[in-house]
This record gives sequence, structure tokens and C-alpha cells, in this order.
Amino acid sequence: MSMDLDAPVYMTGMQQDEPIIATILCCNCGAPIDGTTSAGALCHDCVRLTIDVSQGIQREATLHMCRDCERWLQPPNSWVVANLESKELLAICLRKLTGLNKVRIIDASFIWTEPHSRRVKVKITIQQEAFEGTIVQQTFEVVFVVANQQCTDCQTSFTHHAFRATIQLRQKVPHKRTFLYLEQLILKNGAHKDTLNIKEVKDGLDFYYAHRNQAEKMLDFLCSVAPCRYTKSSTLISQDTHSGTKSYKFSFSVELVPIVKDDLVALPIKLARQIGNISPLAICHRVGTAVNVMDPQTLQTAEVPTGTYWRSPFRSLADVTELKEFIVMDIEPVGKSNGRYHLAEATVARASDLGSNDKTYFTRTHLGAILHVGDSVLGYHLTDTNFNDPNFDAIESSNQYRDAIPDVVLIKKHYARKKKPKNRAWRLRRMAREHEEEALAAGSGAAQSRKQEQEQERLEADFEMFLRDVEEDQELRSTLDLYKNRNKVQQPVGDEMMDEDSDSDDEVPKINMDELLDDFDELNMNDQ
Repeated sequence: MSMDLDAPVYMTGMQQDEPIIATILCCNCGAPIDGTTSAGALCHDCVRLTIDVSQGIQREATLHMCRDCERWLQPPNSWVVANLESKELLAICLRKLTGLNKVRIIDASFIWTEPHSRRVKVKITIQQEAFEGTIVQQTFEVVFVVANQQCTDCQTSFTHHAFRATIQLRQKVPHKRTFLYLEQLILKNGAHKDTLNIKEVKDGLDFYYAHRNQAEKMLDFLCSVAPCRYTKSSTLISQDTHSGTKSYKFSFSVELVPIVKDDLVALPIKLARQIGNISPLAICHRVGTAVNVMDPQTLQTAEVPTGTYWRSPFRSLADVTELKEFIVMDIEPVGKSNGRYHLAEATVARASDLGSNDKTYFTRTHLGAILHVGDSVLGYHLTDTNFNDPNFDAIESSNQYRDAIPDVVLIKKHYARKKKPKNRAWRLRRMAREHEEEALAAGSGAAQSRKQEQEQERLEADFEMFLRDVEEDQELRSTLDLYKNRNKVQQPVGDEMMDEDSDSDDEVPKINMDELLDDFDELNMNDQ
């Protein structure tokens, strides 16, 4: 066995039957080390300082994120959803680095950076065998620059006529309360994740999809939460005569039942007898997968299934835009109750008639549990009102139901509110939608500007009406996701405006903070 005579070798003291230990000096710093296990005649400190096992691994890379849908590009051409500092984003970062597959990864974690810096830092700990029997562990940082790049789905959504299926959702009512409710259900269940674009049109919404099965999935969801019917049509786009393949565009026309909660309806007499012999003049107290009606004079309820409605369709006799304000002059409970509703006999007067005449109206109402003398209540005034409805004409000409038509039908309690609503402690999410350009394109200059302002005012009024329904109806509120409003403006205690409006909303139902959720998307936006 040959041995280098120039290298100093020291023999340590030993006893009988003990192995011989050779001690040499480190060739770099001169520290004594074990020559039998030394890595190239280097001590452990010199091995860590002089040998770089991370050589060949990228220290800088680029991450591509779509600004519209906030998804990240995972090579080669797939886009995935990943939150900041999540394990999904960490996996994307590690796959971006070349040379990392040659070493063993021990640990990887994010280093906190400012969200607006457009930088993502990752600390990686690796191990690799530097010499035979010697494993070196090293920790280093990698900086990723976040760059914006539009994903393929968003490119398709911004390209005209790139969709392959569309859903045209329509409801012919003078307000958008049903669509606002459907919007919240869609957001709660994530049913819009495959939608390329959502366009708001005159009587409803249009949903655009890249594939037919995505539209059919959305169609099944709509039919499961609202009473509706639909028709399907297809249009041939292209055809290959050699292979026989064809390309189609599919359209689904969905029509919602034109009945909304709190509407006054006149049922066909034959239909009213079929669903439980209920009074034909009723109010709609709930709309789910079917239309639920109730006789406010007897508290009798009935359900009109979707198929039954379309076989015997009827329209609302009056809607919420025709509600009048009444003042309760006297009220006496009858004793009959039906869950949340209690029957009572009430004497009311129109709020506009107070001070001018003493005309009062006697009626029965289902709001006996919440109404008191002096309260304001909204209802339909049937006296001296002409309705152009054949079902109502049949009720008036019928000997059985003619005398049962009341003078006033009370719908819900009216709460005094400020003209300009204050910032609420809660908020609802909204979907990104495009308005119908064709409806606003007619005209130019001042006429077009006035039309846009009127349309915007109408949308704001409908949304405010829906928000008030959410506040006043606990059953409706339980089906939605409400979020804490982090952007609520805190009013100073000594402000004159606060003193002026301090008692105007005292009776308005308040939403408990325990019912609200934290909107993490809003928190991330505020941090940025």
C-alpha cells in the first residue's frame, strides 16, 4: 500500500486490540481531522465554505399570472388556481427551477415580501453528496418575478364569437330582484367558474361558455334553484365534407316564472281548486323550485309546481312597484297561526289620506305578529283599481269568491329609512358583468347620457330594494353568504349628520355580526 510521505500523519495513543486512528491536517485551514473519513483532506467547516452543491440551480426565475382570473401558469400550458404562500404556488415555483432534480430537497418555504413588490422569494434547503461518504446540506434563496400574462380562457372571453354555448336567461318583470338573488346563489355555489363572459341585457343575463357540457352543467344548476323552462337550439358553424365532422354553436333559452316574492296573483279558479281549493286571490310568499302562494285571510298555503304552472300559466296581478303605504289604526289578533305568520284583523288608512279624510279600510292580514297600532305597512289597494286580467275578472264574476275580495291586501311592514342609505356593516359579492351595449348605442350626445343615467339609477334602486329584503327577511338571508364590510366609513361621534339620522333607522332590522363571513379576497386587495 503506497502512502504520501509528505502529508503529516499522527498516530494517536492506543491500547491493545484498539484500531489505529490516523490524524491529518486540513489542506485548507490546517485543522487536525480524521484522515480515514476526511472528504478530500478538508475539514467540515471548509467543506461547507468551499463546496457549493447548489451550483447549476437557478437563483432567479419568472412566474406568470393572469391578471383577470388570477391563475398561475404551470408549464407547459396549464393554468391553476393558487393563493399566495400556498402549497400549490410553492409546487409551481419548484417546478420552474432547472437543476433542482439533481439534488435532494429537504425543506422549502416562502419568505414574506410586500404584495405590491411583484416578487416571490423561496428559501430552499437541499442535500447532495460532495465526496464519497460526505453529504453536504445547503440553504439558499430564489427570487421569482411575477409577470402578467393572459391565460387562454381569458383570451377566448375577450375574443368575439369564440364561445360554443350560450344560456339566455330571461324573466319579464319590471325589476331585477330575482336575478340579484340568483347571482348570490351562483357565487355561493361557484357555478360561474367555467363562464367565459356574463352580459347583462334588458330582461335578464347571457352566459357564454367554451364547451357545451359547461353550459348544460349551469343549466342543471338553474333548474335546481329556480322554477324555469328552457328550449335548446343549435347553429352549424363549419363542416368538413371529407371527414364528416361538424361544428355547432348551442343556445339554451331559459325562461323564469314571472312571479316574484310579495306579488299579488290571481290564480285560475280551476288551478286553485286542484292545488287544495285555495282562494284564487293570493300572495306569493316564497319562490323556490316551485311557486308557493298563501291566502292572507285564512293563512292557507299551496304550492304550484313548475310543470303545473307552465300548463296553466298566470301572471302577477300587482308587483312590489305598486305597493302603497298604510298606517295601522287598530289591530286585533285572531289566534290562528301558521309558523311565522299570525292571522289578525286590522283597520288601516292610507298614509296619503291622513289629514285630508278619515277613510279607513278593514282587512285580514298574516302580519299579526309584527304589526302594532301606529306602524307603517305596505300593501296593495284593490278598491277602485282596475286590473286587466282575465283570471281576476273570473273571480269578480264568481258567486263563490266575489265577496271574498278585500279592499286592501297587506304585504310587509314598512320601516322608516333615510333617503340616502348609510354604509352597511355587511356587503354582498357581485359578479363581473358587461351591460348591453346595443341598448345604450341608440342615440348620441345628451340623449345617450340621460339614458345611461336612468339605467344606472334603475339598477341601483333594484339593488337597494334587494338589500332591504335581505335585512328584513331572515329566511332569505339564511340562503346567502354575507361578508363583513371592511370599507365601512366610521362616522365621527360629534358629527351633525350622525345626530340628524341617529333615530331614523332604529326600527330597521339589524344583521348580527355572527352571520357575516370574512372576505379574504377583499383583505388581499386592501393589503395591496
